[in-house]
Amino acid sequence: MSASSVFPMCVRASRGLTRGLSRNLPPAVDLLRTLSTEKPPTGATGGATGGLAQAILQQQSQGQPPPSDGGQREKEGEQGEDKKQKENTAYAKKMVLRLAGIMGLGGAVGIVYIFGTNSVDEQGNQIPDEFDRDPPVVQQLKRTYKYFKDYRQMIIEPTSPKLLPDPLKEPYYQPPYTLVLELTDVLLHPEWSLSTGWRFKKRPGIDYLFQQLAPLYEIVIFTAETGMTAYPLIDSIDPQGFVMYRLFRDATRYMEGHHVKDVSCLNRDSSKVILVDCTREAFSLQPFNGMALKKWDGNSEDRTLYDLANFLKTIALSGVDDVRSVLENYALEDDPIEAFKRRQAQLAQEEEQRLTELSQQKKQGLSLGSIASRFWRSKQQ
Repeated sequence: MSASSVFPMCVRASRGLTRGLSRNLPPAVDLLRTLSTEKPPTGATGGATGGLAQAILQQQSQGQPPPSDGGQREKEGEQGEDKKQKENTAYAKKMVLRLAGIMGLGGAVGIVYIFGTNSVDEQGNQIPDEFDRDPPVVQQLKRTYKYFKDYRQMIIEPTSPKLLPDPLKEPYYQPPYTLVLELTDVLLHPEWSLSTGWRFKKRPGIDYLFQQLAPLYEIVIFTAETGMTAYPLIDSIDPQGFVMYRLFRDATRYMEGHHVKDVSCLNRDSSKVILVDCTREAFSLQPFNGMALKKWDGNSEDRTLYDLANFLKTIALSGVDDVRSVLENYALEDDPIEAFKRRQAQLAQEEEQRLTELSQQKKQGLSLGSIASRFWRSKQQ
C-alpha cells in the first residue's frame, strides 16, 4: 500500500472519530471545535481564535454557561407554559363558579316550590291560608319565609308553655316538691374511644338518690340531649320507674348558645322546684331555683349523689315554704354540696357545744340545790 493511499484513509478515520466524540462533548468544547474549523477572517491570526477558545473554557470552569440561544428559547417556552396553565386554571374556576351558581339558583327555586305550596288534608285537597289572595310568586315566597320562621322559633322556644301535665289530685299522691335533674355529667359520664364508640358510665349513688327522694320529690329528667339519645339511657338507669317525666332538648329555650331550662314552663309552683345541673347557664332565667354541681369526671369513688340526696331530703323534711330562700344561700358557692356539708358540720358542732353547756348548767344547778337543801335541813334541826 502506497503512502498516497494511506493518507486519505487516515484523514477519513480522524473525521469519523471526531464526529463520534462530538456527540458526547459538552457545549463549550463543541463550540470550540466549531470555531476551530471555521476560516478565520482576513488579517486575523491563530492567536485570536485561541484567545476566544481560552475565554470560553475559562467561563465554563467558573460555572457560567456559555452564550447560546437555546436557554433563552427554553425560558420563553416555560413562561408560555405557565401562562397557559394559569389561563386554564382561571377558566376552570370560572366554570365551577358558574355551575355552583346555577345549582344554587335551582336549589333555591326548589325550596320555594316545596315549602311555598299550600298544605293538603288527608284527601289531598289544598288547605287555604292567609296568602291565597297574593300573586302566585309572592304566595310561594311568603309561605317559605313563614315555614322557616316557625322552624327557627321551634328551635329557640320550648315546644309548649306547659311542659308537664297538671299536678295529680286526690286520691293520687302528688309529692310536695319537684326535682329536675340533668342527665349528662350529673347522672352519667360520656366516654368515647375508637374501638367502642360512645359509652355512658353510671354515677355511684343514682339508685340511693331515687329511692330516698321518690316519696318527697316529683323526679323529672330534663336534659339538653335529644330524645333519641337520652330515652334509652334513662331506661337503663331507672328500671324501677322512679322518674315520673322526661324532657329533652326540644323543651329547652335556646339563648346565647346555651340550652336554658325555663322553670316557668314546667306547670309547677316555682317555689317548690329545685333544678340540678352542672352549668349555671342552664337555669340562668331562675338562678335561685338551681344548683350547679361540678361535672363528674367518671371517678368511681365519687360520693356527690349521696350528699345531694341528704341535702334535698333535709329541705323536704324541714317543710320549707320556698326552696329559693335556701338555694339562694348557695348561689355563689363553687361546690354547694361541700358548702352544705361544711355548714352541717358547723351546726352539729354548735349544737354539741350548746348541749354541753346546758348539761354543765344543770349540774351546777343541782349542786347549788343540794347545798341549799342541806343548809335548810341544818337550820331546822
